[in-house]
Amino acid sequence: MFGRSLKNVAAGGNGTQEVDVRVRGGYSPDSIVVERGRPVRLTFLRDESSPCSETVVFDDFDVRATLPEGVPVIVEITPDEPGSYAFGCEMDMYRGTLVVR
Repeated sequence: MFGRSLKNVAAGGNGTQEVDVRVRGGYSPDSIVVERGRPVRLTFLRDESSPCSETVVFDDFDVRATLPEGVPVIVEITPDEPGSYAFGCEMDMYRGTLVVR
């Protein structure tokens, strides 16, 4: 379910790449590997009350989501180009990387 460190994403039934990300003192996993051109569904679960973890931002994809404490929040993107894409909180204290191959 909610793992640690590097995570290769499992494919869902419809080809969507899916991973659960726990938010507690950072992101776990904080490095996620996906395939380009396929939809990615990240389910964030904020397991703390720190104000730093209230929002996750994917600047390269122009995506941001509010993360209420204890409520799973789904973020969906489809990365078209290979590379490493940063994501993090608004204060840039919590950081993660989406690695697209």
